[in-house]
Order: sequence, then structure tokens, then C-alpha cells
Amino acid sequence: MPASAAWKDLPRLVATAEAPFPGCDGMGPAIQHFDWASTSVGALSTWSQSLLSYTRVMLSSKQPICFFWGPELLMFFNEAYRPMLGNRAATALGRPFATVWPDVWADVLPLTRSALSGTGVRLEEMPLTMTRRGFEEETFWTFAYTPLWDDDGQIAGLINTPVDATSAVKDREALAKAVADAETMLEEQRHSNRQRMILQRELAHRMKNTLAIVQAIVSQTMKHSQDMETATKRISGRLTALSSAQDLLTETSWSAADIVHVVDSALKPHVDASQRVSVTGPHAEISAQQALGISLALHELATNAIKYGALSVPDGHITIEWLVGSDRTLRFEWRESGGPAVAAGDRKGFGSRLTERIVPAYFSGKAGVHFDPAGVRYLLEGVLQTDDEARGVGL
Repeated sequence: MPASAAWKDLPRLVATAEAPFPGCDGMGPAIQHFDWASTSVGALSTWSQSLLSYTRVMLSSKQPICFFWGPELLMFFNEAYRPMLGNRAATALGRPFATVWPDVWADVLPLTRSALSGTGVRLEEMPLTMTRRGFEEETFWTFAYTPLWDDDGQIAGLINTPVDATSAVKDREALAKAVADAETMLEEQRHSNRQRMILQRELAHRMKNTLAIVQAIVSQTMKHSQDMETATKRISGRLTALSSAQDLLTETSWSAADIVHVVDSALKPHVDASQRVSVTGPHAEISAQQALGISLALHELATNAIKYGALSVPDGHITIEWLVGSDRTLRFEWRESGGPAVAAGDRKGFGSRLTERIVPAYFSGKAGVHFDPAGVRYLLEGVLQTDDEARGVGL
């Protein structure tokens, strides 16, 4: 089919002096009746064929278009471009580019000069801060500046075919932020899941250790007790000491405990007056396992002191001292004074095994009960450990 078929039977619009922009509604009448005679462009009847043609093309397009003409770059625009002007729409026609857009003139001047020199330019999503509606707003524009020639072949202006990309850019930024936020949430969820798994494993580890300690307390106490009543009392006391230590560790989420708090908590059930016990030692974090060990050791020592030693008489006294070295070594000592003489044979069984073998294992060290003339002395030497380092050591 020949190209001429496209023209067949079409109505022909003919521009005349009375109707220079036929079929162009919207800005067509505004441009036709504007007082161009008072501008550098001159009266409409004096316009060059080039200026008339550019104006007709612009007015006939549904694409937002504006162009600037003459030495002052006076502004022309079509109906589709009008919303882009905001509050300036009523006064922009026929005014210089720099006057209509003073807020962006410095930004686009290099592009304008390029087009006026004959080199067209195209920008993608150029950021421009505009004041179109009485306030500053961040906008983004995709546009092309193309030179316009007059009838003599001289560049007389430039045409702009803009696309307001602000919504697209902001939507993309919002989407990117949403994706980033979602990634952050997912990472937080993954971290939470990892923490939950760690806590579950930690809980299982703690329960196994606690059950092992309880099992050892019950079985060994039963084994070394003369009768059920004695065994019941000993088991009850040791489990109470274990429970107190558990309560203290629960307050610190089982991560570590301060040795000062461990000692104070372990002594409370056994000491009837604060002046009967002197406690001296620095604050230091110890592992959960070591805290249980010291609690159980102090329970054994205090129980025996009440039965046979310094706490069995009104004037008896207990001194507890410990030192922590720069390399985390520990020297922990229990000394009794003012009590009856105590012989080594008075203390045998699971209590001795607990204080002299099991507890020092938690500290990778050694311990022993000494029956000095002044009273019983218990010395524990070892290394303060992190909770991970203490794992694997059990009864």
C-alpha cells in the first residue's frame, strides 16, 4: 500500500492569518491573542515561517513541549506542559527563560548554552529543586534540549521535551528502601533464629549439667549416709544450695555471675549474724558452672562448720578471702577460728569429694581441706573461666 493512502480522504486544516493555529485548542488561542508586539518576537503577523511551524507542531502535540525563542529566550508551551509550571502557568507565556525558571536557571544554563551552540543534549532523571507551588520541592526530569533554526538557517532558540520523572524516582527509592527494610527485617529474623537456636542448645546443656549434679548429689549422698533420715536432710540441704545458685544465675541469664554475689547468696542460709563471717575479695565474673561449684562448696563447708566447727559455738568466726591475678588465676580460702578442735576423721564422704575433687575441676585447679590448730581451712586454687571454657566439666 503506497504511503499516499495515509492522506486519502482526510480533512485538510489550513492555517490563515485569522486562524494561524487551526485545530489547536488549549494554549492555541492564548498564544494567538497574546500581545507579542510588546516583546522582542514582534507581532504574530511578522513571525517567520520557522517560528510559526514550531508553534503549530508544539500545539498539535499531546507530549509536554515548551520552546524558547529569540535573544531573550521567550517561553512558548502547549497545554500538556502547563501543569509542569505549577503557579507560574498564568504568567509564563512570552517571558524570558531565566525569569520563568529562576530557581533552576543556574542548573540548566550550561545545557541551554550547549543547545544554542548547535549541540543537543539529553538528561536522564536530572535532580532539580523547584519552587512551583509556593514551596521548595525535589524533582527529577528526563528531557532533551534541541536547537531550533530560523528561516535564515541561524539558531534562534531551543525546544524542550520534558518528562517529569519525580514519581518514578521516588517510587523506585521507596521500593529500594522497602527492599532494604525487608532485608534488615529478614536479617534480624535470621539473627533471632540463630539466637533462639543458641539459647535452645544452651538450655539443653544447662539442663543436662543440672540433672547430672542432682543425680550425683542424690546417689552419692545416699551412698555415704548411715540412714534415710540423714540422707534426706543432706540431700535437701544440697539441693537448696543448688537452687539458690540457680536463682542467682537466672538473674544473669546464665552467662556469668559475680563471685561476690555468689558468696553472699551461698552464705545467707547458714550465717545467723554478719559479724561471724568476714568476706574479702574483688569483684570478678565467673562461669555459671564455677558459680554452682563455689555455692555447693560453701554449703558443705558451712554445714560442717555448724555441726562441728566454728559456727557450732557462739564465739566462732569464719574468714573468707580470695585473690584474682592478672592472668585470671584464683586463690580462694575458707578459714575457721574460735571453734572446737576438729579432726580429719569428722569429714568423710561425698561432701569431701565435692569440695576437694569436683569443685576444683570446674576451675582446672586443686583444692584441699586442712585441719589447722586454729580451725578448719579450705584452699581452692585454679583459673577463672568463661562459660564456654567451663563446658564439658561435670560430676
